[in-house]
Amino acid sequence: MLADDPTAAAVLAAVPCHPVPPLGKSSALEALRSARSGHGLAVGADGVMLILRRPWLALDVPITPPIAAYLPYGSIGAPRADLRCGLIPREHLDAILDHFRAALPNEAAAFVLWNEATGAFTVNLPDIDEASPSRLVYRTPALPADWHMVCDIHSHGRGSSFFSTTDNADDAHATKISLVFGRLDQPDGPIMASRLCAGGMFLPLPRSPFAGESHAN
Repeated sequence: MLADDPTAAAVLAAVPCHPVPPLGKSSALEALRSARSGHGLAVGADGVMLILRRPWLALDVPITPPIAAYLPYGSIGAPRADLRCGLIPREHLDAILDHFRAALPNEAAAFVLWNEATGAFTVNLPDIDEASPSRLVYRTPALPADWHMVCDIHSHGRGSSFFSTTDNADDAHATKISLVFGRLDQPDGPIMASRLCAGGMFLPLPRSPFAGESHAN
């Protein structure tokens, strides 16, 4: 028993920590890596890895450098960031950018949702409480069963693309891809800022989540 307090025991069970065996496999780690949803930590001789699973995402990311003390454990393994849902069809990006340009000079927003049962993607245009060239207040949709938010996207209109302190606060406890598009009025635009929000961290995207787009910034 890891804790005698029931609340503490529930927390430790929800976010477990498993040592990596030096030989063979760990059934607990295998179960965590194959789970539909959940997260926990793997502790190895070469550091600590966050293992996070959502129906649409499989993420293994080191969160510490190699541990200086000797540990008779195995390796945490290679990092991984895979879209279980697959790449988002390019036409959804085109529709979102058209919507953002139509909203100029104001900022605008869109969500990309994925249906776990059907494998279908859709674009959700949220309710906007306030929109101007420098400020946007919008509402996250309440999702029915089988639907998951993959991307939370907003524009900075004619301005640059970056994540504000408000964005940081909004994204701190979410698991999603966040994108910001700017310079929507420029012939060489738009420009995109991107990150994966997971485990309270903001991680760089290895590539764009949209089909036909090879790079993410």
